[in-house]
Amino acid sequence: MMQSLTPDVEVRLSVGQCVRTLTTSNEKEEVTKTLHTLTSYLDDGPQSTITSAQRAEFSRAHYTRTLQFLISNINADWLQLLTVAQCTELWDGLFLRGPPDQTLLVLMDGISSMSSPSAGLDRLVSILERFLQSGRLTVLLWTRCQGKGLSDSPQLRETLLGRLVALPDLTANQLHHHNKTIFLPQQYYPLLARDMLTVLERTCQALRDRKDCSLTFVAQALGKACVQGHSGLVFGVLAPRLSFCTRSDMVWQRVCWKLLENVPERWLESVLTGMVQAVNRPDALSRIMGNLVLKNKKAQFVITHKLLLLQYKYETRVLSILLGYLAQDRERRPLLIQVLRSLCQAWANPSAVRHTPLEQQLYVSRALLLCVGLLSDAELQDLRSELLQCMLGGMQSHLDSSVVRVRRMGMVVGECLSSRMDVNGAKLKFEYEHDEETKELLSLMTPLSEEETEPLDDRLDLSQDVKGQTVPSQAVPSQAASVAQKSGADPDSELDSDDELTPYDMSADQEMSQAAPPRYLRDCLEAVLSSEDPVRVDLSLRAIEGLVRKNTSTAREVSVELSKVLLHMEDRYNTVGFLSLRQAAMVALTVTDSVPVTEYLTTEFYSMNYSIRQRLDILEVLIMSAQELSQPITDKGGPSKAIQRVTIDTPLYPGDDPIHWRQVVERRIQSKTKRLSKGVTHPPAKPTPNRYAPVAGHFFFPLLRNYDRPQVTFDLLGSDHLVLGRLIHTLGLLMHLSVNAPVATQMGRALLDFVWAVRYHVDQMVRRGVLFAVCSVFLSMPSQSLLVELSDQLFETRAWLAGMTRRMWLKRAQSRCSCSCSVCVNLR
Repeated sequence: MMQSLTPDVEVRLSVGQCVRTLTTSNEKEEVTKTLHTLTSYLDDGPQSTITSAQRAEFSRAHYTRTLQFLISNINADWLQLLTVAQCTELWDGLFLRGPPDQTLLVLMDGISSMSSPSAGLDRLVSILERFLQSGRLTVLLWTRCQGKGLSDSPQLRETLLGRLVALPDLTANQLHHHNKTIFLPQQYYPLLARDMLTVLERTCQALRDRKDCSLTFVAQALGKACVQGHSGLVFGVLAPRLSFCTRSDMVWQRVCWKLLENVPERWLESVLTGMVQAVNRPDALSRIMGNLVLKNKKAQFVITHKLLLLQYKYETRVLSILLGYLAQDRERRPLLIQVLRSLCQAWANPSAVRHTPLEQQLYVSRALLLCVGLLSDAELQDLRSELLQCMLGGMQSHLDSSVVRVRRMGMVVGECLSSRMDVNGAKLKFEYEHDEETKELLSLMTPLSEEETEPLDDRLDLSQDVKGQTVPSQAVPSQAASVAQKSGADPDSELDSDDELTPYDMSADQEMSQAAPPRYLRDCLEAVLSSEDPVRVDLSLRAIEGLVRKNTSTAREVSVELSKVLLHMEDRYNTVGFLSLRQAAMVALTVTDSVPVTEYLTTEFYSMNYSIRQRLDILEVLIMSAQELSQPITDKGGPSKAIQRVTIDTPLYPGDDPIHWRQVVERRIQSKTKRLSKGVTHPPAKPTPNRYAPVAGHFFFPLLRNYDRPQVTFDLLGSDHLVLGRLIHTLGLLMHLSVNAPVATQMGRALLDFVWAVRYHVDQMVRRGVLFAVCSVFLSMPSQSLLVELSDQLFETRAWLAGMTRRMWLKRAQSRCSCSCSVCVNLR
């Protein structure tokens, strides 16, 4: 007697028979019966003849292979025998009834490998769309929470997470413009967040029923979605619901705490950042996070250090939520004190005041005031000496700054700290201009009322219709106020006599300066060199360019000294347009007295103790001066002959035009007559001398003098890539402007020798500068000199240019290509 088969053998034989039937059969009834057989392994109803062991074996060992077989035969003839209803029930049902994790992996692999566009791809996309709309993601996540998914190998779990979180990217890469709306990030990630909420709700119910659940996979999916930049979309759905559910339910609070504890540390920062920006109150953040900041060192670093001291892009609301979260619980209060000490050190640090951006200093000032406002009287008394030291040192550092906003910031923070500490009953008071920035800082010391801090995310028990009705009602007070203002004005009341006066239009008025602008160049030099009057310095700086161009003889006497002062001059008084005014003055000096000023600037370019900004300023001045010298001189002393002729021939009144009728007829004939050529209609341009050609060598050759000598603060061929790139570009421009100059041949040979050594530089800007310089050499040198002077380098340079052209063409072509061939992969 034959022994009964085991479930695994029986299922394997049955599935193999179904695959052979679908491969060879062309009869509709047989194909339909075979698909029903495969579908029966997924049906767990009471009328099913398949045992639970057989269903488990089919899901474990045969379901993925069955789906892969169906996808590989998606264009088979037997599939065309089925009606639309049968395809939806049998073929699509196999994808929508089985284990969702296996289905998702097979569908994503099938879509990625399918040619686009095709009918098979459209069918898989339709199944994936129904997969998402039918709640299969919820089943996938919940199955993982119960531990009933695939074998928990790290590679398989990572693959599933990647397909789950990166689904919009994968579908967009394959479908391009034919992508579905549900696959877009704006639709998919809120859907994923809602499925997570459903799973968390089931987890809470399971815990009430004394059943164990694991949130590891959900936490990993949340972290991976946030680290890919979708935290705003995810927490836009999660945060309001979690805030509402944790208000009175301790089970929900425990689930939220466990969810965040299971987020991997490499993704925890993105999760915390997204959640802090999504919640609206500190107590909501406290209920969702719990004491995670005490249990996890990475969370503590992000909350207490990175979001407060290393980043400064968040709003004041985020700062108040972070610091309020630390102040909510007694166990977290020591971290608030630690944060306060760090903020005091950062705010009072003189180096930070000088070198950090204004936005970051304002960010730290806000955090400091918010933190001080959260201290109790006892804590304030214990920290009195530290706060006093911070206030005095920080105010000194801020008031020493030449930037008005920094000084004003120090005054406001000093006033707020002194009023909070109440030192001997005396409070600091400064005089400064009140703007939006100072008003915001002053308002941080006034705590908001309960009505103002009413959370928006705690009103989730209202339906969307009710929310839509409450929005217009908020505009009623403002409308009522406007009506009251209109009704309060009595038309019969007597108007004041002053109200009848029409005010003058003063919009175009300008403030008159009390000081007169200087009339002599030496006065300007003395003012910018030693004056402490901001108005006088400003007027002198604005007058230098005009005086230099007007009094050339005087300018040549003080050109080098004035250039030195302007090069080292700093914007001490926050002058409007300071950089452009200083640059224009230096260009005027260089154009007026070219050789001495150029010699000074090119020498100082390689000197020690100059900043990168000053060296770049030197190059910009040389470029602009050379461009001005190379342009033809125009006569600006009076109107041109054309303008004078028009002025003479034009009658005083239109009616007095003495044009004869013959002239009118002649003009009409001329306008209707077509001519191939009229000859020269304009006189040839008058030749003018090129002022740059005699001094081109003074601009060019000194810049090649000491490039290979590293200084203490300047290493041109080392780390200072920016200066090297700008230097090469400057030399190329100087070479381009020296076309037809006698010294162009020597300049071209020297420039090509210089740039040839750095043509394969690691910095892209330097390589582009080399390409520009080489092109300038070939375009500016006389053609007969190229073969004579550059015969040894000509062919090598030509080969290099051809290689660069081919590489740029390949990069441009590859940037438009999204395939995975070996050529494109190597280029990428």
